[in-house]
Amino acid sequence: MTKLKNFKISPENSHYGTGKRKESVARVWILSENPQTFIVKAKKTGKEYNLRDYVQRETLFQKIMLPFKITGTEGKFGIYATVEGGGISGQAEAIMYGVAKALIRHNPDLRSQLKKAGLITRDAREKERKKYAQMGARAKYRWSKR
Repeated sequence: MTKLKNFKISPENSHYGTGKRKESVARVWILSENPQTFIVKAKKTGKEYNLRDYVQRETLFQKIMLPFKITGTEGKFGIYATVEGGGISGQAEAIMYGVAKALIRHNPDLRSQLKKAGLITRDAREKERKKYAQMGARAKYRWSKR
């Protein structure tokens, strides 16, 4: 197993943001010294992956890069993120929210642009819990008169 992270994260060379979506939580650092470095560490396996390989779909990778595109900071920062919980799609969106928060830490003036794009407001939709005497959250067992 090759280690992809060959740098030290410190307050001088990085900015931190936490992103959440569904069951996923992402701790994200944007790195000013290592642009074009995109690394994800999955808590479940403990392995580090290249971000593009981890999310597999190009659309999810573009979604993660959206905050950079909106603020015009493409190519200026790298990403190091640790993710846990949920699936790939939820984790990708969690990373996106984390990147947006980290960009605001870097430069508070970017907040208005990110807010207008809807990247500050967390998508709070969660899975509804299963209820007792029912098949699921809303689906019910078939009722029989006799």
